[in-house]
Amino acid sequence: MKRLAIIILALAGILTGADAQVYTLGKCIEIGLENNYSLRISRNKEQIAHNNATVANAGFLPTLDLNAGYNALLNSNNSEVRETGEIQKNRNIFDQNVTAGIDLNWTIFDGFNISADYKQLKVLETMGETNTRIALEDFIAGLAAEYYNFIQQRLRLNNYHNAVQLSKERLRIVEERYNIGNFSRLDYQQAKVDFNADSAQYMKQQEVVITSRIALNEMMAIDQVYTPIETTEREIAINDTLDFTDLWNCTLGNNASLLLAEQSNTIAKLDYKKVMSRNYPYVKLNAGYDYGFNQYGNNSFVHRNNWGGNAGITIGFNLFNGNRRREIRNAKIEIENVKLMRDQLELSLKADLGNLWQAYQNNLQLLNLERLNVVTARENHEIAKERYMLGDLSGIEMREAQQSLLDAEERLLSVEYSTKLCEISLMQISGKITDLID
Repeated sequence: MKRLAIIILALAGILTGADAQVYTLGKCIEIGLENNYSLRISRNKEQIAHNNATVANAGFLPTLDLNAGYNALLNSNNSEVRETGEIQKNRNIFDQNVTAGIDLNWTIFDGFNISADYKQLKVLETMGETNTRIALEDFIAGLAAEYYNFIQQRLRLNNYHNAVQLSKERLRIVEERYNIGNFSRLDYQQAKVDFNADSAQYMKQQEVVITSRIALNEMMAIDQVYTPIETTEREIAINDTLDFTDLWNCTLGNNASLLLAEQSNTIAKLDYKKVMSRNYPYVKLNAGYDYGFNQYGNNSFVHRNNWGGNAGITIGFNLFNGNRRREIRNAKIEIENVKLMRDQLELSLKADLGNLWQAYQNNLQLLNLERLNVVTARENHEIAKERYMLGDLSGIEMREAQQSLLDAEERLLSVEYSTKLCEISLMQISGKITDLID
């Protein structure tokens, strides 16, 4: 028994290392927002969307190309003069040609397609920001849930530790009375079994605490994931002041998924505008300046230089395209689909908010009940302990009182954590999850 007690104390020492880092929830979120790999990837994708949202990428600016070339030709030929029939032979004639030029091409108007492209790129840039926000809110909600899970597991570990101490004290009493003949060997053996069971439960819970701690360090992207940590909060604080009407109004105005759906609707409308732009004429401008140099191996001229500019404008109009009507119909259907998906999302969010709100309200009522149960269970345990010390209560009855206290504490912990999860989810749906950073 002494050896087991020493092991338990050692495990407790490892768990609550003196060099543990102390964090608030806000500090954990702050570190995670800076280091978390998934968030950094989301920010990089947002930056790509930002880089793409330029007038050049949309096609507003002209293209300017510089080109140069060199050609050489080495040949021989035999030519027969028609009048005399004489054969003229030319061997190893070497001709050379050098060209250089600069060309400008610019689409001045294409039925508002370019402006629609630019607006679409700007919307995609905004969608990149919204996607980053969604990733950020998901991260905050997940980290907050793990933070309070860590607190829950620590509290549960403390409850199991108290159970071990109570079983240890009971075993000491039974052992002393067994040695003087007041208790039977059965009582002593049962007390020993209960102590060992509580000790095993405590050690298993220690593993759960460490697992939660590692998960929390991993979410914060701390390289040394085994680093011991402590939380400034010693219990799960519940916010019981949430208001359903306020949450729903905030959901309609701030929910990131709804904002993303509305942005997708804008993209669909711009796609329709791009299809309709083909009903307009297009105007393209081109200009250039070229230089050419030719050197002849067998010609009346030894060489020739050519240079000069050129400019032109092209105006066109597509008279017929068999796919245009199909594309217009499909673009209209896509607009309708995006709107339907947005409405479906709103209804889904309303249902989720209603379910979470109901669970939140029920858990608040359960909290009051379980808190009273814990007080009652502690009083019953104290009474049972006094009677046990006087010999008026059997070991089995004493064990039942102890187990009843542990069960009441476990139910309270579970309800507290469930309530906190509901609270976190309600804040995330309503777009207020970032308030946890403060």
